Amino acid sequence: MAVLETIHGLLNLAVENGASDIHIKSNKPAFLRLNGRLESVEMDPISAEDIREFIEQSVPEQFVGDWIRNRQVDYSYRVENIGRFRVNGFLQRGLPSVVMRHVNDQPPTFDELNIDGGVLAELCKEKDGIVLLCGATGSGKSSTLAAMINHINMSYGKHIVTLEDPIEYTYTDLKSIINQREVGIDCSSFAEGMRAVLRQDPDVILVGEMRDKATFETALQAAETGHLVFGTLHASNAQQAIQRLFEFFPEDRKVALQRQVASSLRATITQKLLPALEGSGRFPVSESFILDSLARKTIMDGNFEKIEAVIEANVDNGSKTFNQDLYRLVKSGRITKESALANSPNPRQLEMNLKGIFLSSGGIVN
Repeated sequence: MAVLETIHGLLNLAVENGASDIHIKSNKPAFLRLNGRLESVEMDPISAEDIREFIEQSVPEQFVGDWIRNRQVDYSYRVENIGRFRVNGFLQRGLPSVVMRHVNDQPPTFDELNIDGGVLAELCKEKDGIVLLCGATGSGKSSTLAAMINHINMSYGKHIVTLEDPIEYTYTDLKSIINQREVGIDCSSFAEGMRAVLRQDPDVILVGEMRDKATFETALQAAETGHLVFGTLHASNAQQAIQRLFEFFPEDRKVALQRQVASSLRATITQKLLPALEGSGRFPVSESFILDSLARKTIMDGNFEKIEAVIEANVDNGSKTFNQDLYRLVKSGRITKESALANSPNPRQLEMNLKGIFLSSGGIVN
């Protein structure tokens, strides 16, 4: 039990200080991720034996086989009066390590995430189609999706089914009915859960991650038959996200798939988290690709390299590039110019914008 007391004390410290993640490596002191940065904890190293014991004591019975066979395992872990955590246990150089992420039971609002929810709230009104939240691990995709599901729950009478690995936020039924299914516990895989969900009379489907051909194919089928599907994808921008979807399929399906994606996709929202200018916390910066007739034609024709230009030209429909959002955050005093330039996909252009110089099809506009 001594190892549980040590780990629980560490988790309590993490929650009290607002850490997002806890890193525990064999024979090293633990680290906490605070406002995006790793900070070491002043404590004795945690032995490999203690980490292995913690995993074996905390892993749910149905995941023990994963740990034994695959030498890695994902599961949820709850500590009374401290909170719930997403756990990844794995081996490195033959020794166990654990990374734990604190997940809040209470889903956030757009305001709590420092997000301008206007465009996202409009997407929540869609009757069908696919909305993809993109970004790297730790970019806030799951939190933004949770805020969107929360918004629907507070605003509309829908049946929402979520497929998650593991469940992060938990919801109380308000205007909507929400059924949350955890991969590995309530269904065997995302693909299997997606096949079953179409028989569960959903209005809205949340897929924790678009991992494979079967999952995305079923998501397309759901979108085409009158369901609104939210999902996440590891991609750094809209162009990469669209191209990633086609990587699931053989080349001979490309033309037909371009037509399907152009018809079904409603938007891609790609996020990063940047340190706030004042105090603690981070601000999300995002690229929004909201599909209209021009965007659909661009995808249908396979001109993916033109997507950024389409976004830049379509500000009126809610689309915006990373640079446009970075410019807004710098001008509103929320992030530093240095942070914006360091995270810009085109820092030279952003530098010009911040000086009041903008390029248009007609030339330079001051």
